[in-house]
This record gives sequence, structure tokens and C-alpha cells, in this order.
Amino acid sequence: MITVLFLWPVQSELQAYFRQGLQDLPRINLIFPPKASPEELLQYAPHADVMVGWRPTLELLTAARNLKLVINPGAGVQHLIPMFRKINQIRPVALANGHGNSYFTAQHAVALLLTLMNRVVAHHNWLAAGKWRTGDDDAASIPLRDKTVGLLGYGAINRRVHRFLSGFDIDFAILRRGHSAVPVSVLTPATWFTPAELDSFLALSDIVMIAIPHTSLTENWICLPELERLGPGGLLVNVARGAIVNEADLFYALKTGLIAGAAIDVWYNYRPAPDAENHLYPYHHPFHELENVVLSPHRGASPFSDLKRWDEVIENIRRVERGENDWLNLVDLDREY
Repeated sequence: MITVLFLWPVQSELQAYFRQGLQDLPRINLIFPPKASPEELLQYAPHADVMVGWRPTLELLTAARNLKLVINPGAGVQHLIPMFRKINQIRPVALANGHGNSYFTAQHAVALLLTLMNRVVAHHNWLAAGKWRTGDDDAASIPLRDKTVGLLGYGAINRRVHRFLSGFDIDFAILRRGHSAVPVSVLTPATWFTPAELDSFLALSDIVMIAIPHTSLTENWICLPELERLGPGGLLVNVARGAIVNEADLFYALKTGLIAGAAIDVWYNYRPAPDAENHLYPYHHPFHELENVVLSPHRGASPFSDLKRWDEVIENIRRVERGENDWLNLVDLDREY
């Protein structure tokens, strides 16, 4: 019997989806704790071969003596790395992350880019305020044609961004670790760079789409010198993690025109205190006062109701049942992703 323990109160529709996806495997025992309280989870942990959830505790992992694999349904695993390094000093427990959000996040990244370039928010606000027929004198669109789009990272998200944008008359630059191992099915010709060639990558790019993991190496990777290399016509879209781009430097670059604009879905303070007017801003600098930004409240993974996003979790459970260990999206604890 392979026991799979879910670490949050799973909605009935999703429970049914998991049961349907695994119905041909009678050895799979799915446990959906009604409240998923710490006490409930610790009760089931000793029997678990697989755990699925975003925030397991070290106490839970320690209690799960049969545990082989923990599946984090999201892409971000930075918060889990120290814990898994610690438990792996005792016994091997693998960590996999989830790329089920990649289609929606890529769609959102492209939407943010086009919204930024076409000044959609500004013209919407003017029209909503009754100002009719605003035009180029108020806020002209930025043509995408003949631009070079730099894909910073070439994982599941930016590969889809590449596909979504490939119908435009643009060039692509791609920065990827170990680009000699590039997938064969690259959609369009591209100029390839390694992380050591970041400066050249930024100098070539008019637009940078950031979709890389947040690790100790990528934190504050984009600071003022890098933004200067992007240049006064440069645009930046970040759907990865806020900490990859230095907050103060990004705000300064936007405010002073060091770069032309940014569209941002990921931020710097996810527990903001309300200000005097009870507003919650997930940053320490007033990005909302700038006119050359599009602000998005970390919603690139929407819609969460789409059930197909869980298919790779189902596939990993099936591989555990078959006794395999070539799990999808296995995290390298040394590389932190």
C-alpha cells in the first residue's frame, strides 16, 4: 500500500479528481484530513509514503519514517530548502515542486507585457473618469515589432512565453544555466547566454522576462548596474520572485527613467502592515505612485480552480506506486531548485 497524505483541507472536487486519476491503482491510499490540523497530520505522518502540500514542518517530516517524496504543488521551494537539507542528513526524502501553474503564469506574463507596452491601465483610468479619446499625446503605445525579448531563465514558464510571443516580429535572447543542454524543439532562432554572460544578455535585450528560481545565487541578481545595461528604453517583467530584483534599485530606475517601465507580479513584503488609510502595499517603496509600472498582486497562477494543473502531481504518485524514482520536477537541494 502506498499512502499519500495531503497537508491542507482539500476541496471535494479536487479530491474526486485525484481519485479518478488514480482509480486504476488500488494500492494507492489517499488521505485527506478534514481540518489538516498539526495534530491530525502528525497522526497520519508515520504511515505516509508521499506528502503533498506547501508547508510541511520538520516535526512532520521527522515523524514520517516511511516518507519517500514530498510534492510542493507550487514552483517556489526556497522556504523548504533548509528543512530538507536537515532531514536528508538523517534519511533520504526527495522534494519535487510543481509546474502546473506554468501555462497560466506565462499567459499572465505576456498579458502584463502587452498591458505595459500599450499603456492599457492609464487609458482605462482616463476613460473610466470620463476622459474620452485619449491618444498618443497622453500615452503612446510602445511597438513590440523589431524588439529583442530576453528570456531570463528558460524553464516551463519562459518556454511558454517564447511560444506565446513567437508570432510577433521579434528576436529572442535566452539566458539559461547550461544552455548546451537546450531542448531540441526551440521555437524560433535565439541568441543564447549563460549566467556569466548576464551583462551581454541585458545589453542585447529590449525587454526582459524574468522567470528563474529564487536561490541564494539569484537573490538581488538584478541591481542598478544591470538595470543601467538594460537601458532607458528597456522594459522588465517579473513573474518569478521579487527578491531577484533589488527593490530600491528597481524603484530608482523606474522613477528616474533609467529604464522605461516594468510590470511586476511578485513583491517584497508579503505581510504588509496597513498604512494610515488602511492600504496594504507589499513593498517598501511607493511603486503605486509611478506611471511607468503595471502592478499585479501575485496572481500569475490564476485560476486555481483549473484541475489539470494537478496532473503532474498525479503522475508523480503513479511513479511512486510503480517503484520508480525518476520523479517530475525533482529539486536539487544543492542548487536550491
